[in-house]
Amino acid sequence: MPVFLRKNANMHSLKYARIERERRFLLDRFPNDLKVTRVRRIADRYIEGTMLRLRIQTDDDGPAVFKLTQKIPARAEGAQQGLITNVHLSKEEFDLLAQLPARPLSKIRHSVSPFGIDVFEDDLEGLVLAEAEFDSAAAANGLCLPSFLVAEISADDRFTGGRLVRASREDLRLWLTEYGLGLTPG
Repeated sequence: MPVFLRKNANMHSLKYARIERERRFLLDRFPNDLKVTRVRRIADRYIEGTMLRLRIQTDDDGPAVFKLTQKIPARAEGAQQGLITNVHLSKEEFDLLAQLPARPLSKIRHSVSPFGIDVFEDDLEGLVLAEAEFDSAAAANGLCLPSFLVAEISADDRFTGGRLVRASREDLRLWLTEYGLGLTPG
């Protein structure tokens, strides 16, 4: 665990962080009968030894967006995952920070309200997750679950980006088996 967390006992006093409430789900395949409103390519770099993530996201019809994100786990009742802070970067700032040692993760996010359905690439090919974010615990609890969701994994930290970048194909295969799933064909 980074030194920052041990020294900062009161994580809720982080001035610029907001509570991240999300629910995450496994899918056995991408559901083809849904109305996709946006497709976004996401390339993340999880910086070694930190809770920081660099992200480039591009929509089919828009410019690249560069972000630096810090996620601090702080589980609570319901969908609260922790605290999150985002900083938008210029390309030059991103390129400078991208020189730090990091583990990559790439995916394509399909927006299907209220979900983002992530289809993973490279070493995680075959993994399909859906997530929905909420402004309140009540909204998270009120989510109507469509039939294409197979299993909720909101409390399973193995399916967070920071853990997935360290997973082998065999790890992923074993984790999915616990939910009665396999890796979907690419």
